[in-house]
Amino acid sequence: MAKIYVLHENPEWTEHLFKRLDELGLPYEDWLLSEGTVDLTAEPPEGVFYNRISASSHTRGNRYSPELTNAVLAWLEYHGRTVINGSRALQLEVSKVSQYLELEKHGVKTPNTVAAVGKDQILEAAKRFEGKSFITKHNRAGKGLGVQLFDSIEALEAYVDSEAFEAPVDGVTLLQDYIKSPDASITRCEFVGGEFIYAVRVDTSEGFELCPADACSIEDLFCPAGEQEEAESPKFRVIRDFHHPILENYKEVLTNNGINVAGIEFIQDEDGTLYTYDINTNTNYNSDAEAEAGQYGMLELAKFLGRELEAVGKEEVGNHR
Repeated sequence: MAKIYVLHENPEWTEHLFKRLDELGLPYEDWLLSEGTVDLTAEPPEGVFYNRISASSHTRGNRYSPELTNAVLAWLEYHGRTVINGSRALQLEVSKVSQYLELEKHGVKTPNTVAAVGKDQILEAAKRFEGKSFITKHNRAGKGLGVQLFDSIEALEAYVDSEAFEAPVDGVTLLQDYIKSPDASITRCEFVGGEFIYAVRVDTSEGFELCPADACSIEDLFCPAGEQEEAESPKFRVIRDFHHPILENYKEVLTNNGINVAGIEFIQDEDGTLYTYDINTNTNYNSDAEAEAGQYGMLELAKFLGRELEAVGKEEVGNHR
């Protein structure tokens, strides 16, 4: 019997999805890809395969999960299986360079960015930002990895030459214009089945780690502006009746890259200019924000996977007639 297969490397991020699948009575199997094998001579089972591998897997000791998943996805796609967030989604998940170029291709403005490999090249690239604030981040990231704010090249040089320097797992450091939000917030737009479901406002006053999952720890935040007073409003808040022309561009990006499930983040500067800086294909949802709004991303995702499974079942019946 066909079922839903959930490919991932972090059980903390699948718990809520499995609960929703159970609620809907949908058959599923947990495919943990922290390690494993791929028999290229074998044929995959029938079903729907949902890829939830994260760019930050190496921070949980799963350094090669993306590489293993890439092999699994290639195998599944070769056999024509229904894959949700397939190989192309994984390529974008592990490379912000690829994300930015793809966004720009579809008319979505991204911050000015330079990619550099090697400490000397990082400092050389920083000259392009002389006289203004800029940030560094990792190309293969997630969880705000490597995000640091600098006001001068001298400050960057001191950081790069110190023991605090955080080397990217793929060796690629990004230098990027610092976009200052007047209300210290970013907006994350959630899509399921390629369709927009809601936007969430994220308070960034405490730092750069923007993961909305309940499992993410506030203690891990890097705060570039020193200590902040306790926020009066929730860190994550669903924006009711959000509408913006950028959503059509986002849908085009997702459609053209075969991405069904994603969270796309943008920030607006003091002039109202919108900059998009992240496509997260391993999207998570914040339970407090959802409960307050009465909207539930994992439920929508489980329903979508159920519809895809139903389509596979009908196809199987048709093939056996």
